[in-house]
Amino acid sequence: MNLNAELHAFYQARQQQIPAEIREIMRRAGQELADSGQSDRALTVGTQAPRFTLPTATGHTLCLDDLLAEGPVVLTFYRGAWCPYCNIALRALQQHHDAITARGARLVAVSPQIPDESLTLTEKHALTFDVLSDLGSDIAKQYGLAFDLPDDLAAVYDKLGFDLQRVNAGHPRTLPLPATYVIDRAGTIRWAFADTDYTRRAEPADILTALDTLG
Repeated sequence: MNLNAELHAFYQARQQQIPAEIREIMRRAGQELADSGQSDRALTVGTQAPRFTLPTATGHTLCLDDLLAEGPVVLTFYRGAWCPYCNIALRALQQHHDAITARGARLVAVSPQIPDESLTLTEKHALTFDVLSDLGSDIAKQYGLAFDLPDDLAAVYDKLGFDLQRVNAGHPRTLPLPATYVIDRAGTIRWAFADTDYTRRAEPADILTALDTLG
Protein backbone atom coordinates (compact mmCIF):
# COMPACT_ATOMS: atom_id res chain seq x y z
CA MET A 1 0.00 0.00 0.00
CA ASN A 2 1.40 3.38 -0.95
CA LEU A 3 1.30 6.35 1.42
CA ASN A 4 -1.78 8.06 0.00
CA ALA A 5 -3.73 4.81 -0.03
CA GLU A 6 -2.85 4.40 3.66
CA LEU A 7 -3.89 7.99 4.36
CA HIS A 8 -7.20 7.51 2.54
CA ALA A 9 -7.96 4.33 4.48
CA PHE A 10 -7.25 6.16 7.72
CA TYR A 11 -9.47 9.06 6.64
CA GLN A 12 -12.37 6.73 5.84
CA ALA A 13 -12.12 4.99 9.20
CA ARG A 14 -11.75 8.26 11.10
CA GLN A 15 -14.81 9.88 9.54
CA GLN A 16 -17.05 7.44 11.35
CA GLN A 17 -15.61 8.56 14.69
CA ILE A 18 -16.14 12.30 14.19
CA PRO A 19 -19.54 13.92 14.93
CA ALA A 20 -21.39 15.15 11.85
CA GLU A 21 -21.28 18.82 12.86
CA ILE A 22 -17.50 18.70 13.26
CA ARG A 23 -17.11 16.88 9.96
CA GLU A 24 -19.06 19.67 8.29
CA ILE A 25 -16.85 22.38 9.81
CA MET A 26 -13.75 20.51 8.60
CA ARG A 27 -15.23 19.97 5.15
CA ARG A 28 -16.20 23.62 4.79
CA ALA A 29 -12.80 24.85 5.95
CA GLY A 30 -11.07 22.51 3.53
CA GLN A 31 -13.19 23.71 0.64
CA GLU A 32 -12.57 27.36 1.51
CA LEU A 33 -8.82 26.74 1.62
CA ALA A 34 -8.91 24.93 -1.72
CA ASP A 35 -10.92 27.78 -3.25
CA SER A 36 -8.55 30.41 -1.85
CA GLY A 37 -5.82 29.61 -4.37
CA GLN A 38 -3.29 29.04 -1.58
CA SER A 39 -1.69 26.10 -3.37
CA ASP A 40 -1.08 28.34 -6.41
CA ARG A 41 0.97 30.66 -4.20
CA ALA A 42 3.28 27.86 -3.06
CA LEU A 43 6.75 27.91 -4.57
CA THR A 44 7.22 25.47 -7.38
CA VAL A 45 9.82 23.96 -9.71
CA GLY A 46 12.49 26.29 -11.04
CA THR A 47 12.42 28.84 -8.22
CA GLN A 48 15.19 29.41 -5.71
CA ALA A 49 14.47 27.88 -2.32
CA PRO A 50 14.35 30.53 0.43
CA ARG A 51 17.28 30.06 2.78
CA PHE A 52 16.74 29.45 6.49
CA THR A 53 18.41 28.67 9.77
CA LEU A 54 16.10 26.86 12.18
CA PRO A 55 16.39 25.13 15.56
CA THR A 56 16.41 21.35 15.71
CA ALA A 57 14.58 19.20 18.24
CA THR A 58 17.84 18.71 20.14
CA GLY A 59 18.75 22.36 20.61
CA HIS A 60 21.07 22.86 17.64
CA THR A 61 20.45 24.84 14.47
CA LEU A 62 20.49 23.81 10.84
CA CYS A 63 21.16 26.11 7.91
CA LEU A 64 19.88 25.24 4.45
CA ASP A 65 23.05 26.53 2.80
CA ASP A 66 25.16 24.20 4.94
CA LEU A 67 22.96 21.24 3.99
CA LEU A 68 23.14 22.09 0.29
CA ALA A 69 26.93 22.24 0.48
CA GLU A 70 26.79 18.50 1.18
CA GLY A 71 24.17 17.51 -1.40
CA PRO A 72 20.51 17.90 -2.39
CA VAL A 73 17.85 18.41 0.27
CA VAL A 74 14.40 16.91 0.67
CA LEU A 75 12.44 19.51 2.64
CA THR A 76 9.01 18.55 3.96
CA PHE A 77 6.54 20.78 5.80
CA TYR A 78 3.96 19.25 8.15
CA ARG A 79 1.30 20.69 10.47
CA GLY A 80 2.34 19.15 13.78
CA ALA A 81 2.56 16.07 15.94
CA TRP A 82 -1.14 16.50 16.83
CA CYS A 83 -2.04 15.71 13.19
CA PRO A 84 -2.40 11.94 12.63
CA TYR A 85 -1.96 12.34 8.87
CA CYS A 86 1.39 14.06 9.50
CA ASN A 87 2.48 11.19 11.73
CA ILE A 88 1.63 8.63 9.07
CA ALA A 89 3.52 10.64 6.45
CA LEU A 90 6.59 11.10 8.65
CA ARG A 91 6.71 7.38 9.41
CA ALA A 92 6.57 6.68 5.68
CA LEU A 93 9.48 9.05 5.10
CA GLN A 94 11.42 7.32 7.85
CA GLN A 95 10.87 4.00 6.09
CA HIS A 96 12.46 5.53 2.97
CA HIS A 97 15.16 7.48 4.79
CA ASP A 98 17.96 5.06 3.90
CA ALA A 99 16.97 5.22 0.24
CA ILE A 100 17.04 9.03 0.37
CA THR A 101 20.46 9.20 2.01
CA ALA A 102 21.78 6.55 -0.40
CA ARG A 103 21.12 9.10 -3.14
CA GLY A 104 23.29 11.63 -1.34
CA ALA A 105 20.38 13.72 -0.10
CA ARG A 106 19.47 15.07 3.32
CA LEU A 107 15.90 14.85 4.60
CA VAL A 108 14.59 17.52 6.97
CA ALA A 109 11.06 18.12 8.25
CA VAL A 110 9.69 21.50 9.33
CA SER A 111 6.66 22.38 11.46
CA PRO A 112 5.53 25.45 13.43
CA GLN A 113 5.88 23.53 16.71
CA ILE A 114 8.28 24.28 19.54
CA PRO A 115 11.44 22.12 19.73
CA ASP A 116 10.14 20.16 22.75
CA GLU A 117 7.17 18.96 20.70
CA SER A 118 9.49 18.04 17.83
CA LEU A 119 11.69 16.07 20.22
CA THR A 120 8.70 14.13 21.55
CA LEU A 121 7.65 13.37 17.98
CA THR A 122 11.16 12.28 17.01
CA GLU A 123 11.44 9.92 19.95
CA LYS A 124 7.92 8.49 19.56
CA HIS A 125 8.43 7.55 15.91
CA ALA A 126 12.19 6.86 16.11
CA LEU A 127 12.88 9.42 13.39
CA THR A 128 16.51 9.56 12.29
CA PHE A 129 16.21 12.76 10.25
CA ASP A 130 16.16 16.29 11.65
CA VAL A 131 12.87 17.89 12.66
CA LEU A 132 13.02 21.69 12.70
CA SER A 133 10.88 24.36 14.37
CA ASP A 134 9.56 27.22 12.24
CA LEU A 135 7.98 29.30 15.01
CA GLY A 136 5.41 31.70 13.63
CA SER A 137 5.63 29.89 10.27
CA ASP A 138 8.01 32.55 8.96
CA ILE A 139 9.75 30.11 6.61
CA ALA A 140 6.46 28.54 5.53
CA LYS A 141 5.33 32.05 4.56
CA GLN A 142 8.42 32.48 2.36
CA TYR A 143 7.57 29.20 0.62
CA GLY A 144 3.99 30.39 0.09
CA LEU A 145 2.55 27.69 2.35
CA ALA A 146 1.26 29.48 5.46
CA PHE A 147 -2.44 30.08 6.03
CA ASP A 148 -4.68 30.92 8.99
CA LEU A 149 -7.33 28.59 10.36
CA PRO A 150 -10.91 29.91 10.25
CA ASP A 151 -12.52 30.66 13.62
CA ASP A 152 -14.83 27.66 13.71
CA LEU A 153 -12.10 25.15 12.83
CA ALA A 154 -9.72 26.71 15.36
CA ALA A 155 -12.45 26.25 17.99
CA VAL A 156 -12.81 22.59 16.99
CA TYR A 157 -9.07 22.04 17.37
CA ASP A 158 -9.22 23.66 20.81
CA LYS A 159 -12.10 21.37 21.78
CA LEU A 160 -10.12 18.36 20.59
CA GLY A 161 -7.28 19.36 22.93
CA PHE A 162 -4.60 20.12 20.34
CA ASP A 163 -3.46 23.18 22.37
CA LEU A 164 -1.94 24.97 19.40
CA GLN A 165 -1.47 28.09 21.52
CA ARG A 166 1.21 26.24 23.49
CA VAL A 167 2.75 23.91 20.92
CA ASN A 168 3.00 26.67 18.31
CA ALA A 169 4.48 29.19 20.75
CA GLY A 170 1.63 31.68 20.70
CA HIS A 171 0.82 31.30 16.98
CA PRO A 172 -2.17 28.94 17.20
CA ARG A 173 -3.93 29.93 14.01
CA THR A 174 -1.14 29.73 11.41
CA LEU A 175 -0.26 26.41 9.79
CA PRO A 176 1.59 25.32 6.63
CA LEU A 177 0.09 23.42 3.74
CA PRO A 178 1.56 19.91 3.62
CA ALA A 179 4.41 20.26 1.14
CA THR A 180 7.61 18.57 0.06
CA TYR A 181 10.45 19.96 -2.05
CA VAL A 182 13.50 18.40 -3.66
CA ILE A 183 16.17 21.11 -3.79
CA ASP A 184 19.38 20.67 -5.78
CA ARG A 185 22.81 21.76 -4.60
CA ALA A 186 22.44 25.10 -6.38
CA GLY A 187 19.39 25.83 -4.24
CA THR A 188 16.88 25.41 -7.04
CA ILE A 189 13.61 23.61 -6.42
CA ARG A 190 13.61 20.67 -8.83
CA TRP A 191 10.47 18.87 -7.64
CA ALA A 192 7.53 20.15 -5.60
CA PHE A 193 4.38 18.91 -3.94
CA ALA A 194 1.91 21.15 -2.10
CA ASP A 195 -1.75 20.47 -1.43
CA THR A 196 -4.49 22.25 0.49
CA ASP A 197 -5.88 18.81 1.42
CA TYR A 198 -4.01 17.70 4.54
CA THR A 199 -5.05 14.09 3.92
CA ARG A 200 -2.79 13.94 0.83
CA ARG A 201 1.00 13.90 0.93
CA ALA A 202 4.00 13.47 -1.36
CA GLU A 203 4.63 9.84 -2.22
CA PRO A 204 8.09 8.70 -1.07
CA ALA A 205 8.51 6.82 -4.36
CA ASP A 206 8.00 10.08 -6.26
CA ILE A 207 10.60 11.81 -4.08
CA LEU A 208 13.12 9.07 -4.88
CA THR A 209 12.37 9.38 -8.60
CA ALA A 210 12.93 13.14 -8.39
CA LEU A 211 16.28 12.60 -6.68
CA ASP A 212 17.28 10.13 -9.38
CA THR A 213 16.74 12.79 -12.05
CA LEU A 214 19.23 15.19 -10.44
CA GLY A 215 22.14 13.23 -11.87
